[in-house]
Amino acid sequence: MIRGPLASKEYVPQFSGHETFPLRYGWLKKAFDAVDKDRTKTVFSSEDAIARFGVGKNMVTSMRHWAFACGVIDKDRLEPTSVGSMIFGEHGLDPYMEYPSTLWLIHWFLAGRPDKTTCFWAFNYFQSGTFEREHLVRGLEDLVQKLGWARASAATIKRDVECFVRLYVAKRAAKGSHEDALESPLAELGLIRSIGRQDGFRFVRGAKPTLGNGVFLYALIDFWGHHSSARTLSFEAIAHEVGSPGRVFLLDEDDLFRRLQDLEDVSGGTFQWSETAGMKQVIREGDLSLDDALMILKNDYKLSANLEAA
Repeated sequence: MIRGPLASKEYVPQFSGHETFPLRYGWLKKAFDAVDKDRTKTVFSSEDAIARFGVGKNMVTSMRHWAFACGVIDKDRLEPTSVGSMIFGEHGLDPYMEYPSTLWLIHWFLAGRPDKTTCFWAFNYFQSGTFEREHLVRGLEDLVQKLGWARASAATIKRDVECFVRLYVAKRAAKGSHEDALESPLAELGLIRSIGRQDGFRFVRGAKPTLGNGVFLYALIDFWGHHSSARTLSFEAIAHEVGSPGRVFLLDEDDLFRRLQDLEDVSGGTFQWSETAGMKQVIREGDLSLDDALMILKNDYKLSANLEAA
């Protein structure tokens, strides 16, 4: 039985829009700058869009798709979001996407929210730790059939799965080269890796040293807001529920447990870890909005910058 956002009658699946191109370096900054300068509805569709962005028409469409999906540009108002401004604005923290916090935050937007169907489903519903592309295609085809989704052809799903793999997996090194090619910046996270056979991949579950506590807190607040209105949230929900930080970031329970123990310090006392009467849970003593969490998240960038300078 399918649970969670994908089972909602109002849910509209998305398997296209990227024109088969995964996110590329520099695209989000270009899209942000263009929209920040020219907030008209035609910024991506005008006759001079190709010259403005320096790529072909299909790539312009793909660039727009990823700017929306990664939470950089508001799709409805066609203006920069608070996340986009924080990262790519005039005094942005990471305009060239050099820090892992930016990549983890983008990953959360793609796999922690249900808008991108394949990303969300692969990290939250797919049960196997290893897979081939065809396994994902068949799983999504079964999902489409079970939920009665229209407008999702087998060819469209296959192209989306191919794009998903290229989004997260580095290209195999060419003969004579010792380094794999990073087509998409998200491959740097190492969440999915190639394994021995030609079309074999595995999800890499475990500790994530480059995942900052600020990004984790942002994800927890986002998940909690959609999952429950209660003032407590169990360890099991945070670790295993559909759309939870544990699932989306592929955290093992030891790493997750450590992060939850640190929440009180990270959140300024708003969130507290409790193990009273054998119940492992987070207690929310106050309210933090996602914009509040962004202010805390800035500390992740400061920490990364200090480590580089040391």
